[in-house]
Amino acid sequence: MFDLLIKDANLPDGRSGVDIAVSNGRFEAIAPGIDGEALRVVEAAGRLVTPPFIDPHFHMDATLSLGNPRLNRSGTLLEGIALWGELKPQLTHEAVVERALRYCDLAVSQGLLSIRSHVDVCDDRLLAVDALLEVREKVKAYIDLQLVAFPQDGLFRSAGAEKNLMRALDKGVDVVGGIPHFERTMQEGAASVQRLCEIAAERGLPVDMHCDETDDPQSRHIETLTAETVRLGLQGRVAGSHLTSMHSMDNYYVSKLIPLMAEAQIHAIPNPLINITLQGRHDTYPKRRGMTRVPELLAAGINVSLGQDCCMDPWYSLGNADMLEVAHMAVHVAQMTSVNAMKQAFDAITVNSARAIGLDDYGIEKGRPANCVVLQARDPVEAIRLRATRLAVIRNGEVIAETGPRMATLSLPDRPGTIDAADYAPVEAAPGAP
Repeated sequence: MFDLLIKDANLPDGRSGVDIAVSNGRFEAIAPGIDGEALRVVEAAGRLVTPPFIDPHFHMDATLSLGNPRLNRSGTLLEGIALWGELKPQLTHEAVVERALRYCDLAVSQGLLSIRSHVDVCDDRLLAVDALLEVREKVKAYIDLQLVAFPQDGLFRSAGAEKNLMRALDKGVDVVGGIPHFERTMQEGAASVQRLCEIAAERGLPVDMHCDETDDPQSRHIETLTAETVRLGLQGRVAGSHLTSMHSMDNYYVSKLIPLMAEAQIHAIPNPLINITLQGRHDTYPKRRGMTRVPELLAAGINVSLGQDCCMDPWYSLGNADMLEVAHMAVHVAQMTSVNAMKQAFDAITVNSARAIGLDDYGIEKGRPANCVVLQARDPVEAIRLRATRLAVIRNGEVIAETGPRMATLSLPDRPGTIDAADYAPVEAAPGAP
């Protein structure tokens, strides 16, 4: 007797008509036509079953704080940082915990079960750190939450930031973060990268750095990050997030930079929704797109994953924990509309993100934890196109969220009575048609 049996599933790798059996919280068998009874059966009916979505870059300490203490009128990164600075003294432990838990509820409903969140350490109280450590413990049964010690106001620009970062790591924060382009000078930015990477190497921790989130093509801290990664032997443990200055760099310099990133095994984490919203604000026309060079990074073999970054906070007034929306925006702004490129975008919110944040035991394979999502779509491309409804979200073999299929009822003469958008594939041309 299985605990759970998912019948007639399509998998992201192209397999179809597959049954997925679960026992004791793990995948026991994955094959067509599995025999046996189960305590619960989920009929996938030819729909896509995917590993859970992953957000490798988020700010949970600020989420759902939109409008407090005021709105970001300019829509710029710098006003957002200033707004957060106004809000920080007003934060309470209880409010940060409550907002974060509400966001985690939303994440579960969207099949988002792993999140890496940066948490500001430039507050001597470390209030947000303590609050999110509590949240990490509260949600661990259903969300893998990693925390990044993030000196939002700059490691050197903010008095006490390094001391506070060390305190946060001592409390159990998982990753070393930074923001070199916000230091006072390029030299201090480069020095902050060096110091933060040394701290990570000393403590055996990963690095995830906000890097060159600017339109300035001379902001080249990713080059320093790659050099420090190699110098300190951190290959595969370092992520460069945003990297938006690369959209403004000349092609000759980028032709040198991308191979260096590949050599250092840097993980690249663009955040499409935020990058195209905050960047290019000082342009008239032509107006830059604002996102880093995703197709070029992928072509070089660099692991690219996509982040949500913000949700209803000082930087972004929208967002809903939907990683398919993130991928949907990426394929448009990066012009990744070939079938293969759209599949790469789906990988960037699943398997690539698992690599970026170092998740073990991720994926639909025998013996691994039975974590998956049933989508109202047949394949990854259709999932992105429709931003597909999450019909069932499964964690350790238990269904923890369900949503009814999205259907429309029509009242039209001689036409179908109901519409399921996932049934609408391109119409095949008639024989002999041009």
